[in-house]
Amino acid sequence: MRGGRPGLLGTMARTAVISGTATRVSSGVAHRQAQRFAAEQAAAQPPPAPAGYAPAYAPPPVPPPPAAAPASTEDRLQQLERLAALRSSGILTDQEFAAEKARILGS
Repeated sequence: MRGGRPGLLGTMARTAVISGTATRVSSGVAHRQAQRFAAEQAAAQPPPAPAGYAPAYAPPPVPPPPAAAPASTEDRLQQLERLAALRSSGILTDQEFAAEKARILGS
């Protein structure tokens, strides 16, 4: 019998056991986290209404988004200058430029 350090097979066996244990523990942790996440999601959702049940109130309507404030003349001028630069560099066609210009000027 040899004393001291284990041989190649002993080292391989020990590594396999450690690796298997680590995999098992990791899988267990991932499983528990998934269960906890599913439970939290289920608790956050309201229970479904029974069949044939009509709520006594309707949910409030979603308010429309606030209307955009009219752009100042200076803002419009800056937007038109940027559009002209895009058209002159070839990024916008004349039709695209005309459509955006009409949108900016509100006509």
